[in-house]
Order: sequence, then structure tokens, then C-alpha cells
Amino acid sequence: MSMSHLWAAVLCLSVLVGCSTDDAKSTSESQRQHADSHSKNIQLWPKVKSPIKSDPALEATINDRYLAKMSIEEKVAQIIQPEIRSISPAQFAEYRFGSILNGGGAFPQNNKHASVADWVALADAYYEASKAAPNAETAIPAIWGTDAVHGHNNVIGATLFPHNIALGATHNAELIKQIAAATAQEVAATGIDWVFAPTVAVVRDDRWGRTYEGFSEDPQLVTAYAKAYVNGMQGEVDAEDFLRDGHVIGTAKHFLGDGGTDKGDDQGNNLASEDALIRLHAQGYVAAIEAGVQTIMASFNSWHGLKMHGNHYLLTEVLKNRMGFDGFVVGDWNGHGQVDGCTNISCAASINAGVDMIMVPDDWQGMYENTVAQVKSGEISMARLDDAVRRILRVKFRAGLFDDVGAPSTRAYAGKADVLASDAHREIARQAVRESLVLLKNKGALLPISPTANILVAGDGADNIGKQSGGWTITWQGTGNTNADFPNGSSIYAGLAAQVEQAGGKITLSADGSFGQKPDVAIVVFGENPYAEGQGDLGSLEYQVNSHSDLALLKKLKAAGIPVVSVFLTGRPLWINPELNASDAFVVAWLPGSEGGAVADVLLRNSAGKVQTDFSGKLSYSWPAHEYQLANRGDKQTPLFAYGYGLNYRTTDKTVYPLPEERQTNLGDAARGVDLFRGRALPPWQMTLLSGTQSKPMDSSVVTLDGLTVRTSDRDVQEDARELSWQGGSTASLALTAEKMQDLAVNLSNNSSLFFDLKLQTEGPKNLLLGMTCGGTCGGNLLLDSVLAPLSTGEWHTVEIDLQCLNLAGVEFYHIDSPFRLSSQGDAKSLQLSNIRISAKSGTPLTCPGE
Repeated sequence: MSMSHLWAAVLCLSVLVGCSTDDAKSTSESQRQHADSHSKNIQLWPKVKSPIKSDPALEATINDRYLAKMSIEEKVAQIIQPEIRSISPAQFAEYRFGSILNGGGAFPQNNKHASVADWVALADAYYEASKAAPNAETAIPAIWGTDAVHGHNNVIGATLFPHNIALGATHNAELIKQIAAATAQEVAATGIDWVFAPTVAVVRDDRWGRTYEGFSEDPQLVTAYAKAYVNGMQGEVDAEDFLRDGHVIGTAKHFLGDGGTDKGDDQGNNLASEDALIRLHAQGYVAAIEAGVQTIMASFNSWHGLKMHGNHYLLTEVLKNRMGFDGFVVGDWNGHGQVDGCTNISCAASINAGVDMIMVPDDWQGMYENTVAQVKSGEISMARLDDAVRRILRVKFRAGLFDDVGAPSTRAYAGKADVLASDAHREIARQAVRESLVLLKNKGALLPISPTANILVAGDGADNIGKQSGGWTITWQGTGNTNADFPNGSSIYAGLAAQVEQAGGKITLSADGSFGQKPDVAIVVFGENPYAEGQGDLGSLEYQVNSHSDLALLKKLKAAGIPVVSVFLTGRPLWINPELNASDAFVVAWLPGSEGGAVADVLLRNSAGKVQTDFSGKLSYSWPAHEYQLANRGDKQTPLFAYGYGLNYRTTDKTVYPLPEERQTNLGDAARGVDLFRGRALPPWQMTLLSGTQSKPMDSSVVTLDGLTVRTSDRDVQEDARELSWQGGSTASLALTAEKMQDLAVNLSNNSSLFFDLKLQTEGPKNLLLGMTCGGTCGGNLLLDSVLAPLSTGEWHTVEIDLQCLNLAGVEFYHIDSPFRLSSQGDAKSLQLSNIRISAKSGTPLTCPGE
């Protein structure tokens, strides 16, 4: 993929990207040489003893009955894993692949509301397809993998447990084992064999968008949880129900170092020394292997410039040979395609490095054909292919798939819809919510609150189960959901209301904080909107960096003389000094999942005035003292709240308020500018299709309005771009919009530009307009014909537009309601769009479009 910069509308200079194609090759070569020359000492790595004893009879069966009789094509099929949206059971039967997966937001027949029976029926279909071999002796059942990362989160009606960052705050390994076991049962009920969990990342930079997937910044806690989770998910190795009777295959992920990338960049570069890599990032894998974990997922990140999917030293020499892992390594979503010299359809290097199963969701046919050819040519040795297939079959045998268990629908838990959100599982989830809440502030012992009081509940998170559940909730990013999608769930407000009404108190829900009769106390539930990998990375740890609407709500209530309890929904510690100052009590609820109603058990007294449940949650991450602090346990920094901090109803709050609110604007990362769209529209903006008086939010993977169709597409990572297709004559627009006007005048005065990345799919499209609006009839448009004319199709280009050009066109920057609007007139056209941002000018003289 090449990239060029286009200055305004007149210049297209590849030098401004940093490198040409040849330069990129030399850069990759330099990184590879650096990785190869980086000091490595395999003796530093621990030797690990798996509890699973070697089984010579099983190995003989695999070698003699299967490997000796399988063709190259059959073997290659075992190491390919397509995704359910891209391959039908009939196609699956033609190739008899070894595995299938459903990515986030993938459902049977694309039906978000698919029933348990629908999931089981599809599992049966793929199972039967995998067994449809011409030679019955080499028929091998497929396994289905899913990202059940906080419960069976792809299935409506399942129990959604708090995300891992919340579980870290419980410091309760036995609870983690119970959660894993409950998740395994609900997964088994849908006929699925394999879960891509637990995540054992040790997160060292909370700007990373997957911070909430990590239990802690401390490897000691992650180690304890890794063992507990694997034992709960798979069952204990010596037990009769190991990988049976509601236990499924587990996965330790992502190997290795994903939580320690430079600047917290998702899929970035980990620069840790080998000693630090072992001490910080490898300990969870040691524990998982000691617990008998059967699969390990390779990470997207690099270590000193070399992608993990292509790192033979770590995958083979360390993990398999030194650490003795005898299960199989599965790749992540097209992760092999990021290895130097590889594409999504061809990557011998990744297989040779030690990835045993290639996760290739869409391009499975090309990957299959190229891998067969590479084995036949010797680029991939038969010994390496046999090793990969042997490992996969070993796991399938251990999981009982060859023991005549039959189709998924015939297994013990299959089809048991009542297992999903059973009373027992919901109580485990409620316990996790109660134990994970962390009390940061309780001025004047405001908490716990009497249920007989007059309570106002405010904030956009109060009655929003999707927001309180976060990313990886039904859809990949956790967006596009309503409370109706959680039939077995309860919002934080619902839990409060049930107890207050039963006690005879008064409770009012008002998202914006408006009220009639003045309440005795206000509980304000607010925080981060859902996000997942690739779209959750931050430039700083400041909460609501582009908008301070939640702070304004807190201040409004305080100004009215109302005591304020803040309940903060977040996937990471954030700099919230202003919000802490504006609150009398402050509770971190993390992302509690579908049992948010359990928050009430801790915040409210019982009807007799007694404490129901005291706070027990303690931070498993350090809380930053300013928006650029990256504090971790033991690094001699002074965070605002240290690892292990957490008040309860018996302790005294010794924090001195008010806290400093000055922002650290002189640090290097402050120069990143303002991101408007990076994989998703960033708050306060939302992506919307507009046509006349009509509007449609971009709340699903495909949205159409008046001849304009916008769909998610993949550029560098999954769904980080949008594809726009206009029919001829359509005047519809794609816009970033906000509910309230935003002041962007500082960006105009700072000599900034609007940047966006563009890939044309139709040559030289004409009559494409770029605009901004400032409410009503205020706004301006620029015709982009001269910008687009010189651009080649099929390649990504960066377009820069001087904000002064938009100012001259009539845009008033002190009250913007849409900072980006792309509309069409005339002919049909198609393009892809990514990375919309306002940032400092490039330094090259710019000319406004049309001049």
C-alpha cells in the first residue's frame, strides 16, 4: 500500500510521506536487521512444565492414521481459518477447513437477534461440512472459535461480565475462575468449541485502546488470573470434565508484548529489553501453559521492529521449544498480512515462523491456494506443515472431537438456552460488579445513600446498558446497541430505581440533570463511549479532551447546591481532576456489563439504614496525576492514586482537594492535533448520512440514504475506513456532526489544516464538495475537482486543506456543528475515507481548491 501527500489541491509529493516505495522496503529491511541484531538470550526464558502428560499412543494415531494419509491440500486446509460471513457451509465442505470463527458483530444469517438454536444449527452445518471428506479415514471435525472476552458477548441474552480491567480491581482469582467457567457453559450452549480468551496483556501505557482487556499493569496479578481463567474455561487437567461437559478450549493472548507498545499504539512496536519482555509480558503465558492452555494467539505488535506473526525466535524457539508449549498458535485477524513481504493471501514467512493456524477471515481462498503452492515448492517444508497440523489435531483429540461426540447439537450443553443469563451466572456477574467498584472520593461520608431519599439520576450512562458494557458487546466496537438488545440485563438506573421505589423513596431519571423539585442528592453516571481495538487509542489521558459536557453537568448540579455522586464508566484510568473536584463522591464503575444494576447494592443503604455491601475494589492500575503521566507500579512515579488504592465506608479520605486542574500542554504528545475520525467518529462527533431534512446515523456496518451507501472497510486494521458510493444524481452527504456547537477557533488561529486520507475507486470523480457547517445557514463548501483530478485510483493519498480556505468560504469556527461534510453532485462515484483530523500545517505553501 503506497501513500502520498497532496497539499491543498495542487501538489502530490511522495517525499512528504516520509518514504517512497523503495524507502519503505529499505525501512522494513532495516527494522528486520535491527530485530535480528537485538540482543537475545534464550537461556533467560523459563522452562515450563505442562500438566498434560505426553501420550505416545495419541501421537502415533495422529502420525499414522492422519498425517501419513492426508494430502497436501488436506493438511493446508487444517491450518486455514475463515470467518462465517465470508464462507458458506457448502464452500466449507469443498475445502474442509480445520476451523471457522465469528468476528465481532458476525451472526448466523447476519441476524443480530439470532437465537441459541440458530447458532447451534450453523455450528452443525460447518461441522457436517468438515466431515464430508471423500475418504472417511481423513475426515477431521472443524472447531469454531469466538471472542467471548467478557461473557459470550456476541450473543444477545448472554451474561456480560465486567471487562477485565474491572475484574482486576476485585483481586479475586477464584471469582475469575467462576466467570470463565460460566462463560464456557454459555459458549457451549451455542455449539461453539473454542474461546479466544483470556487476554493476559500487562498494560504499561493506558493510552492503548485495549487497556480494558488487561487485568492489570502488574504481572503478578495477571499471572494469578491467567491460571484461574484457564482452569475455569477448560476445566482442570486432571479432572474428568477437562475440555468436556461445558468446558471449552481456551486461548492465552496476545503473544507477546501487546500491552507495552511505544506510546500505547495498537499493533505498534514494543521496545522492551528481553529481560523486561520476560519479567513483565511473558508471565501470564507461563501460568497459562502451566494450567494446560491449548492455544495461544499471536499478537499484532512488533518487538523491536519485527512483527510477532513473523517472529521465529519468540514463536518457535522460545514458546514452543524452550517453554514447551505443545498446543497450537493461532494468528489474529489478518495479522500475517502485516509481516514484511506478506499479504493477506500469501505468507509463508508467518507459517515458517511458527503460526500454526492462519486467521484469514475473507481471503481464505487465495491463502489456501498460495500455501498449497508454497508447500509444493518447498518454501514451506513438509516437516513444518506436519508440525502445524499435528498440533491442531492434538488439541482436537484432547477436546474430544474424535470421540464420536457427534455434531455440536448432540453435546451436553448444546441448545440449552436457559444456561444463558441463568440465575447462577447473573449472580456471579453481580458479585463481580460489587467487588470491582473503586471508591476514589467520599466527602462528608455522602455514601451510602438512604433509599428513602429524593434522588436524581443523571448522565448519559445512567440508563444505557450498551455504554456500561463497553466494546466487544454484541458488535465489535460495542456500538449500535440499545437497551432492547439486553433482554436479561439491567442498567445502573434500573438497579437504583428498584431499591429506591421498594423503600418508598423518590427517584427521577434525567439525563441532562434537569429537575422540578430539588433532589437530596444527584447520582451522575457518565464516561467513555464504547470502543475496541484500533479505535480506542488516545493521544493523552485527559477525559473528554474535545468536549467537557459531563464536567459542565456536574458543575451545574453543584451550583444548585445538590450533593453530587459521580459514577464513572471507563475502560482505563483517565485524568479527571476537574470531575473529581466537582464531585462530592466519586466511584469508578469501569465497564460493569449487563448487571449494572448491582451498583445499587453498594451505593445505597438497605431499608433499615444499614450498609448493604461495602466497597472492596482496589485499583489494579495506577491513576494518573496529569494527562500525560504513564505511571506503573514500582516505577518511582507518584500517581494521583497508587496501585491498590480504594476507599471503603470505614476508611478516611486523605486526598487534599481541590486537585490541580492545569493541563500539561508542553509535552511532545500534545502536538498530535485533534482527531475527528480514527476508525470511528471520536466524541463529540458522530458519523451521519444527510440528505435534505433526512439523516441516518452510521450505527451499523452498512447504511444507505438517498443514493449514498456507506459501509465499513479495512485499511490497516479491521473497519478503520469507510467506503462511500454515490449513485448518479445523489446529493446525499457523509458528515461528522455534534449535538452541540463546538468552538474550533483556536485551530484556525493556530494555522492548522484539515487532513483526511482518501482512496479513489472511480477515476477523477467530479462535483465532490468538502464542507463545514456552523449551524443554520452558516457554513462553506469547497469544490474538490482540482484536488482529486491528479490522484491515482486504488492507492491511499493524504489530502490537506488549509482551514483558512474554509474560513474564506464562510465557515465561522467558534461554533461548528459539522467539521467535515463530503457531498456529491452529478455522476456516480466511489471512494474510501480514513483518518480525518485537524492538525498543524505541513509547512508547504498551500493553495485553496479552485484557485
